[in-house]
Amino acid sequence: MIKFGPAGNSQIFYDSGAKTSLEAPKWCNEHGLTAYEYSFGRMFNMSHEKAKMLGEEAVKNNVLVSVHAPYYINLANPSEESFQKNINYLLTSLSYLKDFNGNQCVFHPGSCGTETRDVAFGRLMSRIDRLLENIYSAGYGDLYVCPETMGKSQQLGSVKEIVEICKQDKCLIPTLDFGHINAVTGGTLKTADDYRKILDYVYNELGDFKTKNLHIHFSKIEYTSKGEVKHLTLDDTVYGPEFEPLAVVIKEMGLEPTIISESKEKMMEDAIKLKQIYESIGG
Repeated sequence: MIKFGPAGNSQIFYDSGAKTSLEAPKWCNEHGLTAYEYSFGRMFNMSHEKAKMLGEEAVKNNVLVSVHAPYYINLANPSEESFQKNINYLLTSLSYLKDFNGNQCVFHPGSCGTETRDVAFGRLMSRIDRLLENIYSAGYGDLYVCPETMGKSQQLGSVKEIVEICKQDKCLIPTLDFGHINAVTGGTLKTADDYRKILDYVYNELGDFKTKNLHIHFSKIEYTSKGEVKHLTLDDTVYGPEFEPLAVVIKEMGLEPTIISESKEKMMEDAIKLKQIYESIGG
């Protein structure tokens, strides 16, 4: 089934009397949400004991918890030492995902740095086998590792690049961040056909299962010629993208993704809005 939820907690969560993220699954359940993303973007800031408690609450409240791995992962970094650290960051993220009783871990593939895009992406691709070997040998082959489309021109993670990464193994499923895609392409996502072209491409390249079970991030994002500047809320009327055309295509194709709201400071409220928009569409 399609799932909607927030990336983290809004002020509304704390205003309701909640104190910690351990209460997030209950809050989500009470508001009709069935997904929740916990970010270790800047550090691993939770004990495994508390992570298992969150996982128990998630099961109790029928909420699927995903993990966002540290933002600073860069599989294209020329340094072999850095690559080994990046592997460990991903493995640690997957260990928390197990605690949460979840199955999808989002990560940023990397960036070009001072190199050309072809050189940086070539190095990244040459390392995928070693990354997979570590994932499987650590016992995480039953989880999904979800490289994310990125929003800045110097970051690796175009739709095509993410698809190429995900062709390498069954455990690799795309995270399509449509706010990022819209930002880095200068606002090209406007109609259902714009979304359909992307989803048809993913389907043709990766098949039914990976397309049906996509991980999706959605928010409106301010951008310049270099791509993403900052996340906004669904109330913004200047920058896109709009969710309605995407919802139409998702329903039309019979997809069952996990859709995570990354709206600035209103991720919980906007997750509810995304669900309401989806449910308002006929078919």
